[in-house]
Amino acid sequence: MNADELLEALWAKDDNLFGPSGQAEVADRMGWLDSPAAMRGEVETLRAFAHACGQDGLTDVVVLGMGGSSLAPEVFARSFPGVEGALRPHVLDSTDAGALLAVEEAVDLERTLVVASSKSGGTVETLSQLRYFRTRIADGERFAVVTDPGSALAELARDEGFRRTFLNDPDIGGRSSALSYFGLVPAALMGADLDALLAFDEREAAREGLALGRGWAREARAGRDKLVLRAPEAIATVRLWLEQLIAESLGKRGRGILPVADAPPGAEEGPDRQVFDAFAIGARAPEDLGRLFFVTEVATAIAGHELGVNPFDQPDVQAAKDATEAVLASPPVPPVPDADDDALGALLRAQPPAYLALLAFVAPSPAFDEAAADLRDLLQERTGCATTFGYGPRYLHSTGQFHKGGPPTGRFLQLVHRPAAEVEIPGAGHTFETLKRAQALGDLRTLRDRGRPAERIELEGDDPAAALRALTKRIEALLG
Repeated sequence: MNADELLEALWAKDDNLFGPSGQAEVADRMGWLDSPAAMRGEVETLRAFAHACGQDGLTDVVVLGMGGSSLAPEVFARSFPGVEGALRPHVLDSTDAGALLAVEEAVDLERTLVVASSKSGGTVETLSQLRYFRTRIADGERFAVVTDPGSALAELARDEGFRRTFLNDPDIGGRSSALSYFGLVPAALMGADLDALLAFDEREAAREGLALGRGWAREARAGRDKLVLRAPEAIATVRLWLEQLIAESLGKRGRGILPVADAPPGAEEGPDRQVFDAFAIGARAPEDLGRLFFVTEVATAIAGHELGVNPFDQPDVQAAKDATEAVLASPPVPPVPDADDDALGALLRAQPPAYLALLAFVAPSPAFDEAAADLRDLLQERTGCATTFGYGPRYLHSTGQFHKGGPPTGRFLQLVHRPAAEVEIPGAGHTFETLKRAQALGDLRTLRDRGRPAERIELEGDDPAAALRALTKRIEALLG
């Protein structure tokens, strides 16, 4: 199939593009192709909603979501900071009690809008966070939801008199929802320039995406299946969004392309690497994000076609969810022994094409980011392997699919930290810490059941970043 034929087949949402894994539901996840045109007609509505929130004295917006519901808002929040007259953004996609309390302490609850985003309406993390904030804010007018039609979350919003419910096109998959209500409702509240974000020609962008996706797949088939992601500083956070899009879409059936976000300097030099730099496709400023989202969504779909995988399902994500539910059904969460030096050394002594993944069930913070980057530097220097880093449970909705369904070359070090405070999830019968630890244990068991080498370390003390730095010194000694 030549480029023109392939592009037309994509535009027609042809299930046959995705080979034997292509099923009827494929077309039902390709609504993102129509999303820019549809949302151009909603810009004034979104602006009016944001303006009314400001007129009512609201100063902050807390976005509750996971994966595709949180990553685009996070990109917009960091790319359009401090817009005059807009609500100050806070994105919560963690079940760590410390992260929850930090967001609560950062806002004036009397002047805060809470936006709960969940495609299914049943995302356990988002609903748990919503229940918590509902006990803190009595007025339903200070809540809004973004969800699919008919979801339980939509019903809850109606029953409790929430300010607004935005019903998204159900034919848009979560990780391709940046240019739908899931991305643009928060973007409007944060003061992003919606007209600029949507000011691109879809057909031209699709043609560029087609060439890009074919190139990614060609390099992957040649053994360069680690894609190092680079982006200009003004839109640096887009690397996290790209990580989810590519990993969850392409990591299945024992094949795929591993995106490497926030890679240490020199990561491009490995024998199993290729590079994608957003600057190379003209993405330089926040206003370029809309086109960047669309080009890479097309590229990912085309790469799936070329690699023979369905880019619109996530068959291995459910396994970790099921394992988490099994842990919660038989409380308490059992302890997991820490890896000793022998186990830790055996896990981390690797060489390409292996990759080393750090999975941290810790409250996100700049200090922990820096400590994780230092450990990645060390691992890359001593092993030559590509390294990745993800916060749990966020990564379960992102790279978690690749970890279990992609090539069996990953080695996984799980890091868990207990925060100072325990916070109950209203109506659940357990705490956020219990949920977090069940998620960590569920994923660890699933990785091991799939034959993926995985070890765990408990980070002791009040400062998880300091504990990680101490672990890095231990690993340095082990690796020699």
